[in-house]
Amino acid sequence: MRARDFLRSRHRFAPRLVVAALCMAATAVADGQGHTASVRAAPVFANEVEGALVRAIVGLRETGLRRAMVEIDRAIDLNANYKLAYLVKGDMLMARAGKPVAFASLSASSASVAPLQDEARVRMHRYLDGPRSDDLPSPVLQLAPSQQHVLVVDTSRSRLFVYANDVGRPRYVTDFYISLGKNGVDKTREGDQKTPIGIYRIISSKEKLPDFYGPTAFPIDYPNEWDRINGRNGHGIWLHGTPSDTYARAPFATDGCIVLTNDDLAKLSRFVDVSRTPVVIGNAIKWEEGQRWENERESFIHAFESWRKDWESRDLDKYFSHYASDFRTERRDLSGWKASKRKSNAGKSWIKVGVDNLSVFAYPGSGRDVMMVTFDQDYRSNTLSNRVVKRQYWVREDSGWRILHEAVIS
Repeated sequence: MRARDFLRSRHRFAPRLVVAALCMAATAVADGQGHTASVRAAPVFANEVEGALVRAIVGLRETGLRRAMVEIDRAIDLNANYKLAYLVKGDMLMARAGKPVAFASLSASSASVAPLQDEARVRMHRYLDGPRSDDLPSPVLQLAPSQQHVLVVDTSRSRLFVYANDVGRPRYVTDFYISLGKNGVDKTREGDQKTPIGIYRIISSKEKLPDFYGPTAFPIDYPNEWDRINGRNGHGIWLHGTPSDTYARAPFATDGCIVLTNDDLAKLSRFVDVSRTPVVIGNAIKWEEGQRWENERESFIHAFESWRKDWESRDLDKYFSHYASDFRTERRDLSGWKASKRKSNAGKSWIKVGVDNLSVFAYPGSGRDVMMVTFDQDYRSNTLSNRVVKRQYWVREDSGWRILHEAVIS
């Protein structure tokens, strides 16, 4: 099923609705059955254009058509290129003239209107059934001190969330509507017009671009090493803006990039630190309450710390027990790696392993419970001392967490 068809089937509005009932149809997004819901108290909107749009739609039920018209006019005043706002206003004018139209009826949709319906659904869904600001994204378990912010993309919501680093813990800052690949997500090959699922870094900043990309673009490091291990290819995945004559694009309308409105991209730029800011892209991100999130974090950190201590103990059986049976480095499988470790460990009378700048992310979309761990490793022994940046991928097995892959990345 194509991404846009999935979106419509998942958040389908009831048929034969007049525009005055658009907000009632939108509230059905919360449970899919048309039960009445309401926008959460005093929502903080990502921007005033979106705020005016949502207030206009909700206002149809709560304050009436006149007030809703004021709000939709404000959205248009703020950005004269906003096609969705014009569509909603047109339906409101028809309703005021006594000729209501079925904005939400799929049978009445044209190819040009359907993407705007999709956009209305996901924007309303954010405020009817979105994560609360004190919920924590389950993929983000530990931010390194160098990572001042993390960007979390929930593709099922067409939303990018910004979190600040609060002593290693993510703290909600803001979020933005986004457009994704026209063929959905889980990119595997060049040209498939899908947005990748995974954990990436913003690697550069581009300006003075063709108008199509907006004023700024932030490329990410797709494909990363996990993508390459799993046979994925392609290139050129950016976070970027829209052409000057376009306010927003439909939820699934890009060649795989993540696209924001130009106003939102300018706001996002304040939270981007090139080469340091991680970008987590997942489908249906899980949001946890604080204690449950903390329990998952502590469980993994305990396994990681046990690995570090067992390496220091020089007890190779204990040390090797932390590695999965299908473990590989870039050059060796488990047996070859063990032989190398036995040889290098033979002359050591003591080992100390320091860990700093630790980040831990639950890797989305891998089909297994996988953790991506990155840290500065300060290794010292009686025969060797070095300092490297290491990355590991841990997998959850029946007996606990085990290392599936590790490499020195710097």
